Amino acid sequence: MEFENGVQFDPGFTAYISAIVPNINYIYGNINRYKNFGQKKNFFKMHCQKIEKLLDDYIAFYLGCMLWADAVSTIKDKPILNNFCCGAEYNEEETLYEVIFTTEYTKQFIKDTKYYAGKDIKIDDYKFDILNAYKEFLKSNKGFTALAKTDDIVLPDCIKKLSDKDAQKVIDNIEKILDKGDLTELYSMKDLIL
Repeated sequence: MEFENGVQFDPGFTAYISAIVPNINYIYGNINRYKNFGQKKNFFKMHCQKIEKLLDDYIAFYLGCMLWADAVSTIKDKPILNNFCCGAEYNEEETLYEVIFTTEYTKQFIKDTKYYAGKDIKIDDYKFDILNAYKEFLKSNKGFTALAKTDDIVLPDCIKKLSDKDAQKVIDNIEKILDKGDLTELYSMKDLIL
């Protein structure tokens, strides 16, 4: 990756995710249309894997955002390019809505999988750690509304500061992961910052 002119706000993560809130609302809107519990169960079972992948990808996306910010914060005084949030008015409720929704729905998904599919599933604790850290990261950076340069990046206490060496490793790995398009590979780097 080239940083001569600045650092991209998004290195390319958003190309590999689809919006979680509308997708979950669409699935549950359809479930709720059915009167018969058997039909509800079947519809949920049909979409269970899709929901699980959506959650997995979205939580990995949040981790990727924190890894990217941590890594590029080691590149001093470079402009952040294509940050659509910069200059906007910070609204904490709006900023945190999606991550709170994702956290609450992840807990609900465990219950719904038991209720509709009769299956016990476990969501790894580290995924909740990622969600909690991302929420703090958003708050610390005021929804990226004042993020114009790499020096403006704020890492909350729950995120470990990367060394220059680890930062380069993260940047290189992110580039490889984006070439493949599987954001869940970002989980292999979680211990570097959490």
